[in-house]
Amino acid sequence: MIRIDEIWLDIEPLDMRAGPDTALALVVKVVGAARPHCAYLFANRCGNRMKVLLHDGLGIWLCTRRLNQGKFYWAGNRHGDCVELFSEKVMALVQGLSWQHLSTDSVISVV
Repeated sequence: MIRIDEIWLDIEPLDMRAGPDTALALVVKVVGAARPHCAYLFANRCGNRMKVLLHDGLGIWLCTRRLNQGKFYWAGNRHGDCVELFSEKVMALVQGLSWQHLSTDSVISVV
């Protein structure tokens, strides 16, 4: 298993043609450095595709997820911002659920 200590959500859309080097360059530009055991999440402009850049301490992984219906509930589009997410909110996000209104006990109270 890959250990992930922190998960960061990039607010700015990413061109889904971007490979690992482009995604890594964006992380370095926005966050300052890609730290070991961190994941960085990106979405396309339409919000139906996501890429996750993982730094496992030895190298990087680039994973892709696509929703056939609906879209990912991403944060607002503000240039150069990142949001730190916790595991419950990430699980809701990658399943296409509204993570912004997830309470501390993992209950979605507002849609």
